[in-house]
Amino acid sequence: MPADLAVIGLGHLGLPLVQAAVAAGIDTVGYDTDPRPCAELRAGRTPVEGSLTASEVRRMLSGGFRPTTSAAELGRVRTAVICSPTPLGPDRTVDLTALRDAARALAARLRPHTTVLLESAVPPGTTENVLRPLLEEGSGLVAGRDFHLACSPSRLDPGNRTHTYASTPKVIGGLTPACTESAAAFYGRLTDKVVRARGPREAEMTKVLETNFRHVNIALVNEMAVACHDLGVDLWDVIRCAETKPFGFHPFRPGPGVGGHGVPVDPGSFPYSGRTPGHPLRMVSLAQEINDRMPSYVIQRCATLLNEHGKSVRGARVLLLGVTYKPDSADQEASPAREIAGRLMDMGAQVGYHDPHVLDWRVRQLPVPRADSLYEAAAAADLTVLLQQHRTYDLQGLAVKAQLLLDTRGATPAGAAHRL
Repeated sequence: MPADLAVIGLGHLGLPLVQAAVAAGIDTVGYDTDPRPCAELRAGRTPVEGSLTASEVRRMLSGGFRPTTSAAELGRVRTAVICSPTPLGPDRTVDLTALRDAARALAARLRPHTTVLLESAVPPGTTENVLRPLLEEGSGLVAGRDFHLACSPSRLDPGNRTHTYASTPKVIGGLTPACTESAAAFYGRLTDKVVRARGPREAEMTKVLETNFRHVNIALVNEMAVACHDLGVDLWDVIRCAETKPFGFHPFRPGPGVGGHGVPVDPGSFPYSGRTPGHPLRMVSLAQEINDRMPSYVIQRCATLLNEHGKSVRGARVLLLGVTYKPDSADQEASPAREIAGRLMDMGAQVGYHDPHVLDWRVRQLPVPRADSLYEAAAAADLTVLLQQHRTYDLQGLAVKAQLLLDTRGATPAGAAHRL
């Protein structure tokens, strides 16, 4: 049965788009080469931690959403949106394997007048130099003449109930003005505001700027956290005071590391820029270096605190609270908790965890014991480390129960715990 929309890639990008489209009354099919997410969705379960609830999935299905592994469905839609994952490879360059596979599957069935959109996070030039040739070669059609092609990078913040799909402006850069307008007509049904970029590269670079902005500012405040601790300065009070400035300052807060789906990208590694930038973004690589060493700093603070209380890391019972990358979510993407747990294990600590959103947690393929009773576990642990401040945690009560508490998020009342 024909559908208005095909969403290719049923992961953390694709599923919220499906949800928004179904809510807007758009007949939607979801395509994924992996049969697992399709099977989970058909059974009324979410295949991605922290993305949708089971009730939301059921509402999508009852609204006409059809998950499928049949590529034939891609030839029956007016609009196709590629939401394939683009993770960093071992050499820290973006892996476009899934995107290429999606493009080939779509190209073999692409019809004239279809609008093809790219939401995956990609280096500037990918829409024109990777996606366009694959679509044209596989279909025999010409982008900008026979079908519309545009990039609109995702701006999702998983679990954020304030900035929803509808209330977050969509940036769109089309191959031609007509491509941009076709994309704008589609997204105009889903969002309150559409922002037109000059072209695909400007839209792609917008995502790079937004992601790097976050990482660079977190790196700055992480360095401030280390410096303030060495100087005996209360960083959290400094931030509280600084954020009262009504201009020229935006508050960021330190933590045990930086997680999430967005990764910092240096344009010096862009393979499709057409030229090598004469001045690579040194700030970005430095920010990554700073943020990457925060788990080691947390381990150092753990060892120091235990030592000050006459204990060593070896044999110590350490309880980690909150192992997700953001509060009140089950999403563990790039969470620093796993590295911190692994390093503590290497040092001989007995590591356990508690997280209301994660019922099973593994580090290096080994299960980590989960605490059933938070207060009892904190009272029994030699050291409790707050890695994520889930709303359900009573931090004041926790500070009373815990033998020793290290708060890496500055969420506990002043004086109730040792802060990062």
